[in-house]
Amino acid sequence: MARQDRSIADTFEREHGRLRGFIRRYVPNLADAEDILQEVFFEFVEAARLLKPIEQAGAWLFRVARNRISDRFRRRRFEPGDPPGLAALDADALSLIELLPDPDASPEAAFARFFLLDELDAALDELPEEQRSVFVAHELEGRSFKALSAESGIGINTLLSRKRYAVLFLRRRLQSIHEEIQ
Repeated sequence: MARQDRSIADTFEREHGRLRGFIRRYVPNLADAEDILQEVFFEFVEAARLLKPIEQAGAWLFRVARNRISDRFRRRRFEPGDPPGLAALDADALSLIELLPDPDASPEAAFARFFLLDELDAALDELPEEQRSVFVAHELEGRSFKALSAESGIGINTLLSRKRYAVLFLRRRLQSIHEEIQ
């Protein structure tokens, strides 16, 4: 047991900095990023305790982190008072994430997903600030349009419009890359 604990601690010391940086590239909210990091290491410790063989711990940790980040992209939070068109807009955003290959399908699919996530990060940097901030706040941080409107003083319809433009741009930008790697 002491040997196993030492191995887990060594892996944590070796990988936690790189893994935290990787997660922060895709999850701008520090608290959410730390939650994902803890979930990943919890799963690692649980797998090690159950004596599941993990041959390449670093690769395993990054794969689990990518899956957790993808899960966060898929989550949707609706609040009472959100406009009726919000569900349709979220369906559009979800289709953007559906462009990403399933990381469990093959090593090639995992690489393609990683590559596309990097491209998503670059594409987000190309968006005008007002579109990027709405997209990140709603999609990555899970904040509602109602809360964003109350905080910023910008109308919900304007926020919806900004996100819609962001989604359309990202879909176009990532579609060509998606087709190249298939």
